[in-house]
Amino acid sequence: MSAAFTYAPLIVALPFLSFLIALAAGLADRDVLPKGGAIPGILATLGSLALSAWVALTVAGGAVFDETIYEWAVAAGVESQLELSFGLLLDPLSAMMLVIVCLVATLVHVFSLGYMNDEGETGLPRYYAGLGLFTASMLGFVVSDNLLQSFVFFELVGLCSYLLIGFHFREPGPPSAAKKAFLVTRFGDYFFLVGLVGIVATFGTAQFGGAESFPHVAELVLAGEASVRTFGFAPETWFTILGLLVLGGVIGKSAQFPLHTWLPDAMEGPTPVSALIHAATMVAAGVFLVARMYGFYAVSPTALAIVALVGGFTALFAATMGLVKRELKQVLAYSTISQYGYMMLALGTGGYVAATFHLLTHAFFKALLFLGAGSVIIAMHHNENMWDMGGLRKRMPVTYATFLVGSLALAGIVPFAGFWSKDEVLYEALIHGLGTEGSLGTVFLAAYAMGLLAVLFTGFYTFRMVALTFHGEPRTDLAADPESVGWNVKGPLSVLGLLAATTGFLNLAPVKKLTGAKVDFLHQWLEGPEGAALMATLSAKHYKHLLHDVNPAQVTASELGPLLPAALSLGLAITGALVAFRLYATPEPTEHTAKLGGLQDVLYNNYYQDEYQVWLATNVVQPLAGVADTVDQSLVDGVVNGVSSVSLSSGSRIRRIQTGVVSNYAALVTLGLTALLVAFGLYEGWLL
Repeated sequence: MSAAFTYAPLIVALPFLSFLIALAAGLADRDVLPKGGAIPGILATLGSLALSAWVALTVAGGAVFDETIYEWAVAAGVESQLELSFGLLLDPLSAMMLVIVCLVATLVHVFSLGYMNDEGETGLPRYYAGLGLFTASMLGFVVSDNLLQSFVFFELVGLCSYLLIGFHFREPGPPSAAKKAFLVTRFGDYFFLVGLVGIVATFGTAQFGGAESFPHVAELVLAGEASVRTFGFAPETWFTILGLLVLGGVIGKSAQFPLHTWLPDAMEGPTPVSALIHAATMVAAGVFLVARMYGFYAVSPTALAIVALVGGFTALFAATMGLVKRELKQVLAYSTISQYGYMMLALGTGGYVAATFHLLTHAFFKALLFLGAGSVIIAMHHNENMWDMGGLRKRMPVTYATFLVGSLALAGIVPFAGFWSKDEVLYEALIHGLGTEGSLGTVFLAAYAMGLLAVLFTGFYTFRMVALTFHGEPRTDLAADPESVGWNVKGPLSVLGLLAATTGFLNLAPVKKLTGAKVDFLHQWLEGPEGAALMATLSAKHYKHLLHDVNPAQVTASELGPLLPAALSLGLAITGALVAFRLYATPEPTEHTAKLGGLQDVLYNNYYQDEYQVWLATNVVQPLAGVADTVDQSLVDGVVNGVSSVSLSSGSRIRRIQTGVVSNYAALVTLGLTALLVAFGLYEGWLL
């Protein structure tokens, strides 16, 4: 075994150790550790980053690690034995995600020195303890080798988001937002839990990898080479049901419609926490889970179609709400919902590599944008309203330059990272839609159309945000004289700015399709010569078959290659950006979206989704719960209580004959015997 794999458990253990240190320091005295406990967190994440890079280099050499570390329960049955365990699965997908999480977490820790420590915040050990546990939980999720272990860390990630979103618990907003995030995501996790139980009951295992893994067994069942219990359903139908149940948890964590409403409210947490949640932990967990289970989803075209439709609709739906927001972080929040919609669109339409590529680029440019927003918020003394800003371009040149790079990547402008990954997402959706017959192809094309239209809106809201924040003239005294920021803010922004500008070149798939040049490193990394990224789920041959590998003869548009689709999406992005700049990059901008009238109110109020969910809870769920409670109390408990009251009453009366006097017992025995003889005599007489 490689030495990198030997030390791999430390990737999770180091941030957890920083959590324990910060927690202990906070319980003892907040001044025990310098910087409120930031230093242990920075050192821990740097250590995890170095180990993750070592693991990635080892995996790049063709090695894969999939072993059980700890077996915590064994249930032996008549025909099989169920083992519940914790283990490590280190393959190209997990290695890539480890580097992303550790890098972003390190930069967030450093940035927090400028955002939290310099602002006179209290409770810093609690903050850094939360960051450490959050990072460790996500890393544990990434390396999980089975679905049960994934669920455990999935829930820990949710707990950490609750703790960090509600960090400022003395204010009214953060605790409310934390509870909302916890409850909405828990609702989705109920479905995940049921799906997990169903998978274990069906396959007798929750393992991702190996010949006995549930994705591989599902493949064999559909090929007629194995059999499992499907509880009266056809195998493909049952596998679809299980996949959609797990998808419920994914929709909650990755803030997809209709469980997206928690994410905008989560902006109540500290801005560095928002960067970590949006770029590398909480929201990324759902998409990563679908990628990890991709072989299982691939056996169900219906499940893939639903994933694609949810993703395409969410990408467009969230983008429309970003058009009218006034707060800087609110625009970025709806942008996150939309961008994860693109990842789900890619996964649903067969673009496994495209989805993970967009997950990679999005992690860097979204972390950059949130930390850039944090820099602006510091300068504006925590005023987030873009209409109170303006003119910050000259006063904050480093923040502006890096924020602009992130915005160009988000909008999908060539040659920045977001262009390459977004373009591949849309190209895969289009080609698989055109190359797949029947209703499935129609669904793919509909999802593609929604994703394409969202490009226009993304360009508009992104550069509306840039124009209102940095261009024009200062509209308030705060904007005219912003507070300066230090190296601990500018350093992380510069690193992320470089990554947002360059990571797209890891996978120039469109260039390869046009020129034949080998410039698609990420495809080679994730797939390898034999589909290495899917070694834990599905064989490469079956993978291509199930993902509707396109016959070019079926797709007349594909004769043009990726150039026309890329030009179309790029044109829409540039159009949206130019319109936004023309309208808002002026000395005295006005809110042109006010011309939308009532539609602006609908968009600003998020299509009244929150109000609808409250109405649903109070007018539907609560009355149904009341009826269920009445039935439970009066019928279910009533029957049980009635039986017990009869038993108690009878027992209390029968107890009175237990006097302890032998003569009484003899008399009762005699009376009983006499009664039996009389009854028997009467019975015999009746028969005669």
